[in-house]
Amino acid sequence: MAVSPELLEILACPVCIAPVVLTADKQGLRCEKCRRVYPIRNDIPVMLVDEARIESA
Repeated sequence: MAVSPELLEILACPVCIAPVVLTADKQGLRCEKCRRVYPIRNDIPVMLVDEARIESA
């Protein structure tokens, strides 16, 4: 089971409050504004700033 589309519609980056999108490998949620990627573990998004990594441009 993956992250539901309904959940994706309401999730936002906790840092800049921008919407997040599913990464290509479906293992994380990426904020397009600040480039943080929040992991998805056991089909649950971990939206903690300390758990996120920042991708290069």
